[in-house]
Amino acid sequence: MKVIGLAGWSGAGKTTLLTRAIPYFLKDGLRVSVIKHAHHAFDVDVPGKDSWRHREAGAAEVLVSSSQRWALMRELRGAAEPRLPELLAKLSRVDLVVVEGFKREPHRKIEVHRAANGKPLLFPDDPGVVGIVTDTPVETRLATAHLDDVAAVAAMLLRSAVSIEDVLAACEAEG
Repeated sequence: MKVIGLAGWSGAGKTTLLTRAIPYFLKDGLRVSVIKHAHHAFDVDVPGKDSWRHREAGAAEVLVSSSQRWALMRELRGAAEPRLPELLAKLSRVDLVVVEGFKREPHRKIEVHRAANGKPLLFPDDPGVVGIVTDTPVETRLATAHLDDVAAVAAMLLRSAVSIEDVLAACEAEG
């Protein structure tokens, strides 16, 4: 299983870019999964529905299943947010895992940068950044691609992906 990250400030276009790149991977017969970092108390459940009520009542985990999909929600209830290695261990084996966000973790990642955001580039301070996808010229020796060149972005993600064992080792080395 190969892993690569997409990191950047909010509003840079990470999600849009990834949703445009995934069909390129599927066309090549790859199975792809995504780990997405969210901020604060996001919710995938609908207030008032049974599963929401179970969580609100204090259930540690709620698994919802249907003929179309299943989802497992785990409440942390004050425990520390899991780090990337723990989350990777929860996934089924696929060809490629794209980690969206988690910009402070030490895994290999492609930076997504949009000039209009007015935010600084991450790569000068993050040795995990191995490529940049942007809408503006950037002086760097790293691989670059334009935000609108989805084929080049997909190729960069595949080229830059490393084994899950390499990701686990990088995270462990950082502590």
